[in-house]
Amino acid sequence: IRAAYASLCWALDVMYAGRPIERFWILETVARMPYFVYISMLHLYESLGWWRAGAELRKARRSSRAELSGSLHVHFAEEWNELHHLQIMEALGGDLRWGDRFLAEHAAVFYYWALVLIYLISPAASYQFMEMVEGHAADTYAEFAEQNRERLQAIPPPLVALAYYKSGDLYLFDQFQTSWKAAGELRRPRCNNLYDVFINIRDDELEHVKTMAACQ
Repeated sequence: IRAAYASLCWALDVMYAGRPIERFWILETVARMPYFVYISMLHLYESLGWWRAGAELRKARRSSRAELSGSLHVHFAEEWNELHHLQIMEALGGDLRWGDRFLAEHAAVFYYWALVLIYLISPAASYQFMEMVEGHAADTYAEFAEQNRERLQAIPPPLVALAYYKSGDLYLFDQFQTSWKAAGELRRPRCNNLYDVFINIRDDELEHVKTMAACQ
């Protein structure tokens, strides 16, 4: 798992040096796949009668380990979050090159089936791999935001970011806030400029890390 993670990070760092927005767009394209896998595999397990979750488990009202590991609703909310990250990067021009789109879409298909195989062998290993990937993404966003703070603070946020963080479906947004739910609080991020947007994405990724850790 760690070798695969290190190889993925190295490849992205080398191929997209000096092209951060395109790199983020590819990351977000691929980042949606694990949540599709988790939802698909949980449906498969239930359909085959191998494992079934009760109605309360699906609602994911609490953030216990058992609940998170079986919650289709939490994984859907996480995928919904990654979709909006992807749309933000598209608004910033991350998908303009055909070569980037070709690479991202084919990598996403490969990544999906690779994670299906890993999940069949060990669900915990699948969650562990995603925990490391999300952690790397959070570090990358944080580094980019701090290195470009002044420039980003002078740029208004994309409309898709405003719609998601300020006027979107906050019910789904709240579903994957693992640490905030545990503290009994609601996370309501600022979105006044592009710097805020990247900080929000970083914080989203950190919440994914905590959720993936709880699922193992």
